[in-house]
Amino acid sequence: MMKVYINGKFYEKENAKISVFDHGFLYGDGVFEGIRSYKRVVFKLKEHIDRLFESAQSICLEIPLTKPRVIKAVCETLRVNTLDNAYIRLIVSRGIGDLGLDPRKCKGNATVVVITDKIALYPERLYKEGLAIITVPTIRNLPEALNPQIKSLNYLNNILAKIEAINCGYEEAIMLDSLGYVAECTGDNIFIAKHNELYTPPQCMGTLRGITRDTILEIASKKGITVHEHVITRHEVYIADECFLTGTAAEVIPVVKVDGRKIGSGRPGSLTLKLMQEFHKVTKKEGVKY
Repeated sequence: MMKVYINGKFYEKENAKISVFDHGFLYGDGVFEGIRSYKRVVFKLKEHIDRLFESAQSICLEIPLTKPRVIKAVCETLRVNTLDNAYIRLIVSRGIGDLGLDPRKCKGNATVVVITDKIALYPERLYKEGLAIITVPTIRNLPEALNPQIKSLNYLNNILAKIEAINCGYEEAIMLDSLGYVAECTGDNIFIAKHNELYTPPQCMGTLRGITRDTILEIASKKGITVHEHVITRHEVYIADECFLTGTAAEVIPVVKVDGRKIGSGRPGSLTLKLMQEFHKVTKKEGVKY
């Protein structure tokens, strides 16, 4: 039976509850991280915790635990649920307040939740055959309105784009920024390859600093692959030799068609496959054992 960590205690899944007056529930006022473990190693856990605390700092949310204590809570939850390979959802919400917006009315500590389970974001066959995706009308939030580096509980922007993709019969979609440049997908960062060089949108253009994205950049650097972080147009995506997406839940997945245009040969490219292979090697080495 799955157990969920809530504020220092473990509860059976059916009894894992928070107050309806928690501002995370009422307003999406909180932050979260999606994390993975591979063979009892929590991949890049320190980096995820650092990003969690940065998001909390940006929205003036005080996490009632130290970083080492949060790491311990994650590892304890994995051990309690006897999971060797897992998806971890770490959530910190503002806590219990009243029905108004004012975060000062949340008098107690923030709510800390750790959920450990399994996840399969895309069917296994798509990692071999590649995804077909589309561009949707919903644009990425303006950085001046809600900075994409804040991984907040309010994911409605992404959900609306996901709905548009689903309604058109697609698993995933590209979101553009307010200037019409490629920002990211609904839940993943995006890369393209041209002449064996990688291109990915910069963090300043409505793009989350993805942990998997950073890992691919590290791998590319070690392998001598040139990477360019600059604005990308849809035209550049259409004429790319290869395209792939990265994310904690998605890992690394090839894209073979965008807006009806075949990308490269229409099959996962050699550079993409190489990076997928190298990524799976590092997941078993870089992290915290439990």
